[in-house]
Amino acid sequence: MMMLSKLAEPTAHRLIGADIEIGELQYNSRKVQSGDVFCCIVGTFADGHAYAGQAIQSGAAALVVERELPFDVPQILVENTRVAMAEMAAGLYGYPSRELTIIGVTGTNGKTSTTYMLKAIAERMGKKVGLIGTIRNMIGDIIIDTERTTPESVDLQRIFRQMRDENVDVAIMEVSSHSLEQKRVHGIEFDVGLFTNLTQDHLDYHKTFANYLAAKKQLFYQSKRAVINIDDSHAADLMQGIELPTMTFGVREPADITATEIDITTRGVQFDLNYKNITSRMHIPIPGLFSVFNAMGAAGVALSLGWTLDSIKGGLENMMSVSGRLEPLPTGKNEFTVLLDYAHTPDALENVLKTIRGFAGGRVITLFGCGGDRDRAKRPIMGEIAGRFSDFLVVTSDNPRSEEPLSIIDAIEEGVKKSGCEYIVIENRRDAIRYALECARKNDIILLAGKGHENYQEINGDKHRFDEKEIVAELLGLS
Repeated sequence: MMMLSKLAEPTAHRLIGADIEIGELQYNSRKVQSGDVFCCIVGTFADGHAYAGQAIQSGAAALVVERELPFDVPQILVENTRVAMAEMAAGLYGYPSRELTIIGVTGTNGKTSTTYMLKAIAERMGKKVGLIGTIRNMIGDIIIDTERTTPESVDLQRIFRQMRDENVDVAIMEVSSHSLEQKRVHGIEFDVGLFTNLTQDHLDYHKTFANYLAAKKQLFYQSKRAVINIDDSHAADLMQGIELPTMTFGVREPADITATEIDITTRGVQFDLNYKNITSRMHIPIPGLFSVFNAMGAAGVALSLGWTLDSIKGGLENMMSVSGRLEPLPTGKNEFTVLLDYAHTPDALENVLKTIRGFAGGRVITLFGCGGDRDRAKRPIMGEIAGRFSDFLVVTSDNPRSEEPLSIIDAIEEGVKKSGCEYIVIENRRDAIRYALECARKNDIILLAGKGHENYQEINGDKHRFDEKEIVAELLGLS
């Protein structure tokens, strides 16, 4: 418990009403309990001020508002409730981020794999690691489920506090463009910010690519050091006007860290990592050129923190594959391969398919769809890319959300037809997977793209259990 004035202290505010003792800070009116403070967040689709009455009925003792509301409870009046919530949450939990080494990874693709590489390297250095990201949050070996890539500021500060209480040394987190724009990481100073790449995604939210770039750029205004993929065409724009100690990595452009003698196989990738006058042969158990870039980025972060090259090599070579990232699924006695990947952007899908084409002994059969209520412009683009790099396509549903699945598929088909690739449309994703498995022949590779680690399918606002690992095992009689 603390006094309301103490909670409000870290942020610019005006206190309306009495100074009272309060409980937790909440932003979801359905989670409010007696004595809590409800923060009226102005969001993309809803304004939290409209739920203040509901929160008070549930026991909220005070409100954080951008405009005074006609309720007889104390109110903290601020200019921006998102900013204020982040500042108050940090104070509420005792500024735990100041006690951690914090690494932030941003970019369209590669964030999750890179954070797992960094986790492996840090643990090789003897550090206790906290992980925050798309698949799960972790405190050491303790797994915490996650609802979004980067938690809301209150949840994030609570997790940081848990990490410090569990003696975590290093917190490694994916930092999404949404979280930067929505001030979820406001007030956090990152020891290192890493930029992986930037391609088309989330334009349903950001509206323009320039806005998307600007959102990503915000991470580096909050970082002490930067590690940048210099091969990315947007790297120069990203770093323009930002003066930080910067380490670069790349294959095509001159960089501080480079990769040569690259050898990609079905078992992974090997390459020479070159830094200053040192060359170290690396083996990553995840195939694909993108794994080389992810590894170089992770190495750059580690080196900028003063971690050893031996720890980088040992960590990378002993890490496990990342869930839903070009993950091979058991197929029993069948002589075809099934790979599961989260690729849901044009660039990610192209990278994965190019990698598979490099080692495919038979046909490449790609099963994919596109999410509803998201960037519509990428649907035909992904259809054309999938057709160009596949021998056969099974076009199906992804997470249609509130959209009609067949309307999403129609947009994908526009691109598929341009590619000339043979394809079939099967709306029901389970039936589509069954079809792909039944038509596969010896040495074929089936790519299940788009859902990766997700274990649900969202249809008409409801999430239904849908784990492609379980479905493949069941359809092949392995479960």
